[in-house]
Amino acid sequence: MTTKERTQSKRIQTSVLNGAEKKILVWIAKRMPRWVKSDMLTGVGVLGALVFALGYFLSNNNILYLWIANLGLLLNWYGDSLDGSLARVRNTQRPIYGFFIDHIIDGITIAIMCYGAGLSWLVNMYVSLSVLVVYLLLSIYVYIGAHLKNEFKLTYAHMGPTEFRAIVFIINIFFMYIPSLREYSRECCILGRTLNLSVYDFLLVVIFIVLTVLYICSIVGDAKRYAIEDPLPKMKD
Repeated sequence: MTTKERTQSKRIQTSVLNGAEKKILVWIAKRMPRWVKSDMLTGVGVLGALVFALGYFLSNNNILYLWIANLGLLLNWYGDSLDGSLARVRNTQRPIYGFFIDHIIDGITIAIMCYGAGLSWLVNMYVSLSVLVVYLLLSIYVYIGAHLKNEFKLTYAHMGPTEFRAIVFIINIFFMYIPSLREYSRECCILGRTLNLSVYDFLLVVIFIVLTVLYICSIVGDAKRYAIEDPLPKMKD
């Protein structure tokens, strides 16, 4: 198959907010000035990730700087979600270039955000990077599925990037205005290393466990399916 013959994989999007989000994005895209291009919006998404990381770093001095992190979440959602919608509304899709840029940037932005969160006193760096690892493993699984099944799965358990951004946004507000949440911590021994974990860390551990279970169940299910579709050849006598 040549480059020009390739088509976009079928997007599987079943998240809770997908219906309302799609309508909002299309509404915004139709009213976007002509000089705004999809690549510019992709850049806004990266800027949002940097602002998010900055907000967490500054929260070491004042917890209210998490509002900057929340602003970064909004910017990241705006740029990351709208760049593709703008291309579809204007019928200027570039399936190969867009796929390449979009998912390279996705990996960079999630790395910036997880590392930035780990720089704050709220989140243990080991926990934050563990979430990053399982996210990237899921991303690799999705890209393999796009190649083998021509399906691009964007959500798991009806949760996608937008839902996770919303959860983090709300958690940040709770931590800013409920002192008992941010003051609680507990020492845990993990693999011989003693870690002082906050409530935020425990929430991220839950997310890590959920994503890990989804990842393992998905790859086991697909491995069985591919084994049937691609059986071991019979050996010649």
